[in-house]
Amino acid sequence: MTAIFAHRGFSAIAPENTMAAFRAAETAGADGIELDVQLTRDGRLAVIHDEKLNRTTNGQGYVKDWDWKDLSRLEAKYKFAEADQDIGIPLLEDVFEWMRENEIICNVELKNNEFAYEGMEEKVIRLIRQFNYEGRVILSSFNHYSLTYVYRLAPDLETAALYSSHLYMPWKYAEAIRAGAIHPNIRTVKSEIIRSSVENGIHIRPYTVNKEKHIRWLIEEGCSGLITDDPKAALAIRDQVLDT
Repeated sequence: MTAIFAHRGFSAIAPENTMAAFRAAETAGADGIELDVQLTRDGRLAVIHDEKLNRTTNGQGYVKDWDWKDLSRLEAKYKFAEADQDIGIPLLEDVFEWMRENEIICNVELKNNEFAYEGMEEKVIRLIRQFNYEGRVILSSFNHYSLTYVYRLAPDLETAALYSSHLYMPWKYAEAIRAGAIHPNIRTVKSEIIRSSVENGIHIRPYTVNKEKHIRWLIEEGCSGLITDDPKAALAIRDQVLDT
């Protein structure tokens, strides 16, 4: 069955990459969440998509130039200014702590394609081990050197190659870098890629899948999963497809 992952949480109705968005995804019934991590100046794993704070918070500048104690005071309401509660940037350990209450799968995207963030892989792996989440966390990145490094450090963890351009036989590429999955941009996905990936034991979870026709098509094709801003809508479509 196609697993539904909430892109940066239920980001259609709550500020992206916040605990509010992750809780909303759980309430909607999502199978998993997708989130992004960056390293602060003092080495903490902050959950935020952009390298800069400007778009999603009331801060300015790069995440890497802020200490956590200052970053933790920022608001991360993004376009949801009407939200009445304080919504801040969480740490990855906050998300993992919340996951004790549910069975959600967590796709952690390592945002280290612009800045190397030395030691990020070790910190994330250590946290996964601490919570015993080896079977509940997928590590993805556009930085495929980072994924191969993760494999050397922790070959038991699932890694997923993110990409946005057309790759020839991407399931073979995934095997070459020892990734268990590919996470392609939906615009690059064809039926043959879905079928061949699944047949060769490579999970395929396209992003960011928000159009009903794409969601329905992926489910009908037997795609491993999909990453969407609106997990509630995707789940409803999945129910319709499975009922037919």
